[in-house]
Amino acid sequence: MSAYERIADLSVTIESVDRRRYAADTTSGFERTTTEFRLAGDGLVGRGEDVTYETADHDALAGTDPVDLEGEWTIDELSAALDDVDLFDTKPPERESFRNYRRWAVESAALDLGLRQADASLGEFLGIEPDPVRFVVSTRLGDPPSADRVEDLLALDDDLEFKLDPTPDWPESAFERLRETGAVRVLDLKGWYEGTDVDVPADPELYRDTLAAFPSAVIEDAAFTPETRPLLEPQADRLAFDYPIDGVDAIESLPVEPGWCNVKPSRFGTLESLFETIAYCREEGIEMYGGGQFELASGRTAIQTLAALFYPNGPNDVAPGAFNDPDASPPYPRSPLEPDDDAVGFEF
Repeated sequence: MSAYERIADLSVTIESVDRRRYAADTTSGFERTTTEFRLAGDGLVGRGEDVTYETADHDALAGTDPVDLEGEWTIDELSAALDDVDLFDTKPPERESFRNYRRWAVESAALDLGLRQADASLGEFLGIEPDPVRFVVSTRLGDPPSADRVEDLLALDDDLEFKLDPTPDWPESAFERLRETGAVRVLDLKGWYEGTDVDVPADPELYRDTLAAFPSAVIEDAAFTPETRPLLEPQADRLAFDYPIDGVDAIESLPVEPGWCNVKPSRFGTLESLFETIAYCREEGIEMYGGGQFELASGRTAIQTLAALFYPNGPNDVAPGAFNDPDASPPYPRSPLEPDDDAVGFEF
């Protein structure tokens, strides 16, 4: 029985729906806004975080009544009902992909509540023992780019590992100093993004430098062009994809058979698509790791929980929030993260 088949018939009683908004500055230089959906029933609350990036979409949501989900459901019944619900009913989202983000918030909140009402953690319900979660720290190199931030963190904890975003303005010295650390696990080239603040156009020179400087690192979201394809195809076993992955069909339509998949639950929208994709990656021998999206509340523990159950040893971009908080100070949490033996619901 698949993971989704195990949770599909989990019952959940919803008596009310509420929301809570969060906002915080980040080490990447922007203010993050998220909205947590809170489903209550039987004196318990299930939480799921909408990680939609545009603040305007959270503003529009704040002025609406909570979606009516009251009743007794199974997880599968609730998901089917959401097919007919417009969670952006006052204005379309700034990006269509944000519909999946909000759908994930509601479905994950329902799963959290159903598990709590069953007095079980996700691992207990699936019959999977969670493992300690290895994590990487995702950080930018500043302006102008330098290895200082990475080296400062390594001075505090020399076991840390990193996920970095190379750009054409990285100087040769940054490549050299970062390579010498031996701590860079993932390089995100962001070649699949379009119309966002983090787009990085496909640059053959950048790709060549990145591949050469970090010969054992995972290379994420490299764009395939006539100029970059000859560089990338021989490296398929260490290529990973994130931005385009919202289900099994997306993996099957990639330009290569990848060695890795970055699993960001919100991109899938539904629990069924998430668990179906995890199962597909296992069957096809595609390594996985968890991805983060500057979650400010329950979304962060949810991605840590999934990592603990399905890909604990990957280069998981699920580091505790302190690493994204410009006001945080040492000591920082250390990798791996230990799961809580007393966790219930989607708790880690």
